[in-house]
Amino acid sequence: MLQVKVNDKYNFEVDKQGDKLVINEETISPDVKQLAATAYHIINNLQSYNVEVVSFDRAEKKAEIKVNNNIYSISAKDQFDILLDKLGLSSLNATKVSEIKAPMPGMVLKVFVNEGMEVKKNDNLFILEAMKMENIIKAPADVIVKTVKIKPGDKVEKGQILMQF
Repeated sequence: MLQVKVNDKYNFEVDKQGDKLVINEETISPDVKQLAATAYHIINNLQSYNVEVVSFDRAEKKAEIKVNNNIYSISAKDQFDILLDKLGLSSLNATKVSEIKAPMPGMVLKVFVNEGMEVKKNDNLFILEAMKMENIIKAPADVIVKTVKIKPGDKVEKGQILMQF
């Protein structure tokens, strides 16, 4: 069973039973023909639909489809996603970061970001020299830099707050 949301507005419960679909407890038997890798022709209740998959993200369970030249955004949740929501664990996948602390004592060699910059996960933030080794510190998540408390040449101690997001 899937919970499907269309355009962040309409909700459906969808289940597949053999070659039939059960949508909101109503069983339908559409005639589906695949025309190309992402194009389909569907006939249901004497109505014809031309369907094209515009984008599909299996990991996020999201898609955009074009039905008779109208584009719809679709997101789905399976039984595991629903269970995680009920347990309050669904937001654990999103990394929440508010600051970067010095992982070890050392000296800042170079800073790659400025206050107000938007950085993506794994973008370089700064270089920290410790024990004669240069360590590139990367962003742990997609963030916007609020404050940069370091500049090249600064000596830092382990646990010192270097940047805030």
